[in-house]
Amino acid sequence: MIDLAWRSLTTLPPLPSEATGLRVDGNRLASLPGLSALPSLRVLHADGNRLTTVPRCPPYLEELYLYGNAIADLGDPLPPTLRHLSAGGNGLTEAPAWLWSLDRLESLNLAENALTTLPPGISNLRRLRMLDLGHNRLDAIPAEVGDLPLTDYLYLSDNGFTEAPASLGRLDRLAYLNLTDNRLTSLPSSLGDMASLVELRLYNNRLAELPSSIGRLGALRELHLKGNRLRELPPSIADLASLRQLDLRDNQLAGLPDLGRLHRLTHLDLRNNRLRTLPDTLPPALEKLDLRWNKLDDEPPVLSRLRDRGCVILR
Repeated sequence: MIDLAWRSLTTLPPLPSEATGLRVDGNRLASLPGLSALPSLRVLHADGNRLTTVPRCPPYLEELYLYGNAIADLGDPLPPTLRHLSAGGNGLTEAPAWLWSLDRLESLNLAENALTTLPPGISNLRRLRMLDLGHNRLDAIPAEVGDLPLTDYLYLSDNGFTEAPASLGRLDRLAYLNLTDNRLTSLPSSLGDMASLVELRLYNNRLAELPSSIGRLGALRELHLKGNRLRELPPSIADLASLRQLDLRDNQLAGLPDLGRLHRLTHLDLRNNRLRTLPDTLPPALEKLDLRWNKLDDEPPVLSRLRDRGCVILR
């Protein structure tokens, strides 16, 4: 890897034709001519420059990182050998049709652009493990997203989604799902089919209830629901046997189901709800319980038991 990052470059020096990797992040490069003369180049890092067009790439490039430039159009097709593409933080308003033919892609980052639609052709990315479409202007998630072989993460935060398709339930190998900062009012019952989900982030939506199927997420360790409109929780939430962290801040909860079976839960955040009482049992392994900005009628006995075990309680 030839490392020329963070050197205030405006042009590239001569490069050896046998170079296999090039890192030029954080410079002032407005263009990258001559890369096609590097036939062995497999990896190009060019984040944080002043590029307005995608450089002409050598034919066997496998990784291309262009985050934080000023590229408004991805231009001509990229090499079909590409496995990782990062083009977030540019000025993209649409993705070209050829993008969905890059069937060797394993990760695709188009976050922080101005995309408004996704075509059904996204399902052609049959090797995709990681997809980041956060911070765009998308108003619908195509059902075909459920056909992707995603395993690592799916970021869909800060768009304009009002609903999530039932097809998300087919992502049964996905570990991380982020749908924060949208306008979701409900979740499909198929959510419970996402058997490998470890972390689920849904904060700052408009959810008034959760599907009872959420209790089937047996691998889930973190559930983030801050800033919704939840008035109650389904009793099945107590079936989340692997849960370690549960964030319920800024909702409208007036009561809680029995959570005593959440034996691995260590952090429970209930700030700014409408709680007047607590259930007789709470998770026995709690290390921190935040109850601030509720108006409990009295001191529930369960709090004394938790304090005796060393739990930090904030009221």
